[in-house]
Amino acid sequence: MTQTTDTDRVLIFDTTLRDGEQSPGATMTHEEKLEIAGLLDEMGVDIIEAGFPIASEGDFNAVAEIAKNSRNSVICGLARAHFADIDRCWEAVRHAAQPRIHTFIGTSPLHRAIPNLTMDEMATRIHETVTHARNLCDNVQWSPMDATRTEWDYLARVVEIAIKAGATTINIPDTVGYTAPVESADLIRRLIAEVPGAEDVIFSTHCHNDLGMATANSLAAVAGGARQIECTINGLGERAGNTALEEIVMALKVRHDIMPWSTGVDTTKIMNISRRVATVSGFPVQFNKAIVGKNAFAHESGIHQDGMLKNAETFEIMRPEDVGLTESNLVMGKHSGRAALRDKLNQLGYEVGDNQLKDIFVRFKELADRKKEVYDEDLIALMRVGEDSENDRLQILTMKVVCGTGGPAEATVEMEIDGKEVTATAHGDGPVDASFKAIREIHPNNAHLQLYQVHAVTEGTDAQATVSVRLEEDGMIATGQSASTDTVVASAKAYVNALNRLLTRRDKAGPGSDAREISYKDVS
Repeated sequence: MTQTTDTDRVLIFDTTLRDGEQSPGATMTHEEKLEIAGLLDEMGVDIIEAGFPIASEGDFNAVAEIAKNSRNSVICGLARAHFADIDRCWEAVRHAAQPRIHTFIGTSPLHRAIPNLTMDEMATRIHETVTHARNLCDNVQWSPMDATRTEWDYLARVVEIAIKAGATTINIPDTVGYTAPVESADLIRRLIAEVPGAEDVIFSTHCHNDLGMATANSLAAVAGGARQIECTINGLGERAGNTALEEIVMALKVRHDIMPWSTGVDTTKIMNISRRVATVSGFPVQFNKAIVGKNAFAHESGIHQDGMLKNAETFEIMRPEDVGLTESNLVMGKHSGRAALRDKLNQLGYEVGDNQLKDIFVRFKELADRKKEVYDEDLIALMRVGEDSENDRLQILTMKVVCGTGGPAEATVEMEIDGKEVTATAHGDGPVDASFKAIREIHPNNAHLQLYQVHAVTEGTDAQATVSVRLEEDGMIATGQSASTDTVVASAKAYVNALNRLLTRRDKAGPGSDAREISYKDVS
């Protein structure tokens, strides 16, 4: 089956769950992957690359379940140029109504040296593996990794081989963010013009942001004839990240006058999924990030504010509501009732059942008693960050911290571990350090603290602090988060949240198992 698309339609291929999750520390749980996939499917993403099935049993299970639950999107899995990878990928994605196999191999001189293959040997492998994939699935994507640093003659040769072997989509990755817009457009344009069979396939672009040009390079590739863009939510990805989905979609919408191509993405769902990906990945969005940053629609300059009051279009080229950002901000307080809370959560993109609302309402009232004013961002943090699970093996019951300028800080922490209450006191270089040491006395561990990050949810001295903690232990990485008006409490709960995730992954992996069975940090 030859896959076609309208000449003015650009397919959005989201790889947040695969390439985005490869970003060190961005590992998501099984449940979080399913949730993000559901949001992507609902917002109109054409293709979801759900993971790398052969990487681990967990990745396989996540891809398979996403495939079973998909309603609208094509579900894709990644596979190296090996029969075993491709078979495993097919086993995972075959459950989808619209499955796709994406297989790749590094074609630049640097990448050819890794498997120590000659050009001819690699060409043979490409033919054999793409043919094998096409025999399993009629929707096959092939990528020459590091294509932008591959010799032109060889790139054209292997693209032709992949097309003849049955690939329906040819993706051209700028794996290390090396190319520039004019080169990106010319490369796609030349491949379409000179490679036999190019008119029968869709060309795709996959750009990294090492030089800050991922979005520009992707749009240039579309101008050159590509009709699929690979991207991630918030630009999540290795090193400087990938092309940001929100930037691509909004650029095509706002500048449709000079870029006459469209997508099927519901842009009003952008902010909700951006916030969720930031939460589950532990990678907060920078304040001045295009489209989804906190300051993207903020105006402080007097001239700008004056212009906005007279006509919003003077300094805004798109409306906040176009990306799902609510205009109202301060409407909730300690006197608000359940109906008002449910309505506000619906405005923010959350649909909650009666039992869930009951739990959220209790926590909302506790927050409202501590804060004078409850903002939208506070409610989002309440919904998304640091919700203690009744099934967690480790739970903080009480904390007492003493600190000041006269000496080391002291923290006394009471915890419940597998139903047993334990208390410990420790000293440290500051209240957070003392709290972490007390927790380690209660629950000894060898986890290495890779990241400790604090940011205020809103303004003011009573603002909630959202804390992210990333831990690494025996090759497994877990990110914990929590929010509280007390930064030390939020820090301790985020630390315990990460420890619980490590325990869960260790339990699922079994004795002596490694959660990541193979290394796949170097793909496309």
